[in-house]
Amino acid sequence: MKSLLGAVIMGIFAGSGQAQTLFSPHLPLIIREASDTDLSEFKWKYRPVIVFADSVDDPAFIEQMELIVKGAEELTERDVVVIIDTDPDARSAIRLRMRPRGFMLTLLGKDGGVKLRKPFPWDVREITRSIDKMPMRQREIREAKEAPEG
Repeated sequence: MKSLLGAVIMGIFAGSGQAQTLFSPHLPLIIREASDTDLSEFKWKYRPVIVFADSVDDPAFIEQMELIVKGAEELTERDVVVIIDTDPDARSAIRLRMRPRGFMLTLLGKDGGVKLRKPFPWDVREITRSIDKMPMRQREIREAKEAPEG
């Protein structure tokens, strides 16, 4: 399944310089397939952004993944992990929990709670603004400012 994920991502971004940044060791944006993922492993560590579609060929899915790759650095700074689910027939545990209809973008907080659901692609700038308004993120920003430089 992981090789399928890589092929899908590479296929989406073939011919663009974007694909290389996605897998760069300097940009550790985590992208996982929903069927291989348990959301509990991210609790209190990461903010999952889940992208659902009924097919990898869904134009909304392709647009969303392009936006995510362009804004990968901003998402990485906010402890985001991206989870994709493009196979409704697989009935992943994440799909059964979230119950999307067609394309859906879902943002979870580090506490595991659903913070946002969108039925259309969302720009990374909008996603990061939503994250930056969360109380836990506000605390992270304060702590980073208060930390001694060194």
